[in-house]
Amino acid sequence: MVCEKCEKKLGRIVTPDTWKSGARNTVESGGRKINENKAITSARERFNPISKSFPPCRICRQKVHQAGSHYCQACAYKKGICSMCGKKIIDVKNYRQSAA
Repeated sequence: MVCEKCEKKLGRIVTPDTWKSGARNTVESGGRKINENKAITSARERFNPISKSFPPCRICRQKVHQAGSHYCQACAYKKGICSMCGKKIIDVKNYRQSAA
């Protein structure tokens, strides 16, 4: 659950869907550039499963596996906030959610 501002920070797919208008991974929407070497440009943003430095969630202290996120998906959904920046997205006042 991320806001519109943080949605731009999410990863892109390597192959562009040029036939879909409005797709996230097309060249027009700011996704992958043509003739871009993905091995060079995305090495710093690539997920490293060997590193043991997963940051904890700021609410429940559970490890967060999404790069750049500060809140786990469960806490972000319960609170109605963006998992990356913590901005309030939806009002969950009238939702019937379990306490567990």
